Amino acid sequence: MAGIYIHIPFCKQRCIYCDFYSTTNQEKENRYIQAVCTELQLRRSTLSDSIHTIYIGGGTPSLLHPDSIARLRASIGQNYQVTSDLEFTVEANPDDISAEWLETMSRIGVNRISMGVQTFHDGHLKLLRRRHNREKAIEAVHLCQAKGFRNISIDLIYGLPGQTLEEWKADVAQAIALNVQHISAYALIYEENTALWRMREQNKVQEADEELSLNMFEHLIKELENNGFEHYEISNFGLPGFHSRHNSSYWNDIPYLGCGASAHSFIGEERMYNTANIDQYIEDINRCEEQDLPYKEMCHCETLNRYEHYNDRIITGLRTAAGLDLDRLEKDFGQELKDYCLKMAEPYLKEHTLQITREKGYPQGVLKLTRRGLFLSDGIMSDLLWVD
Repeated sequence: MAGIYIHIPFCKQRCIYCDFYSTTNQEKENRYIQAVCTELQLRRSTLSDSIHTIYIGGGTPSLLHPDSIARLRASIGQNYQVTSDLEFTVEANPDDISAEWLETMSRIGVNRISMGVQTFHDGHLKLLRRRHNREKAIEAVHLCQAKGFRNISIDLIYGLPGQTLEEWKADVAQAIALNVQHISAYALIYEENTALWRMREQNKVQEADEELSLNMFEHLIKELENNGFEHYEISNFGLPGFHSRHNSSYWNDIPYLGCGASAHSFIGEERMYNTANIDQYIEDINRCEEQDLPYKEMCHCETLNRYEHYNDRIITGLRTAAGLDLDRLEKDFGQELKDYCLKMAEPYLKEHTLQITREKGYPQGVLKLTRRGLFLSDGIMSDLLWVD
């Protein structure tokens, strides 16, 4: 199994918190889509496994002309073996969703919509510079359902400047009431060089109190679990059978191909990174095609050593409810690193923020965060990493 991620860098306007590569100049859409199709062709020998997930993210993929998404899907089909049970996700802004757009998505095989709602509070949406309002977000979900989509995910953000616990409870209640199958919820992060970062530096906004953010997270977990959602990754909740298969690839060492400007790939022990510049990306792709150069001529590549791969496994494994299989950890990285992991985990096992569960088929057990540990996950994972 393998996945394909395609990055669409176009946005109408930048949200104040976003540090993903994007541009508001959509005049280059046709040239960009052609370059991504060419990259897919150039890299067709990279993956020997069948493709079981496609994820078109951004940016704002729903800004594209629907024919552009159809071209991408056709290019994948021409160059890769795709499984019959493909999960095909497209990210969308509620403001872009129309009956016509959804009909086209359905026709080309899209079966999962991931919608960037962030909050149902109009004041907070305005602060974040989102294009939609509460009414439009609700209407967009209902329209997706009316057009037959039965796998809908919405993103939420908590810890917004000025957001109260009651407002967050209202957001969670509204999300549940929409009867979507998947909810991703993230604590607001002040990324350097974003508008939000500058606003905080200028004392125009205040970062949410840590205790308030923890209370928001705790409420989220309780309410979603009470309504049948499985908390399968720190920030992700799905009804049974509706976990994001694509995102799960990232957490389970499944190879994925990332195409487009700023996209990352992970195949075997290699990581590859495309340039985060749309003009340079198009130029590089065209040069590779015209001069019959290998793809690696245009990207940054690095081969992970055993310790770097171990660190990746710690971070991705402990993020999930499945946890870290200690037998697999020893098999993949040797007893030295397995013993190191357990040594560093010992204080957290004693204070019950980590636990080792004994499960059938896992002789040495599975290392997992406890409920308390979820709230301290960054520090715990950091302490388990190998440091030279």
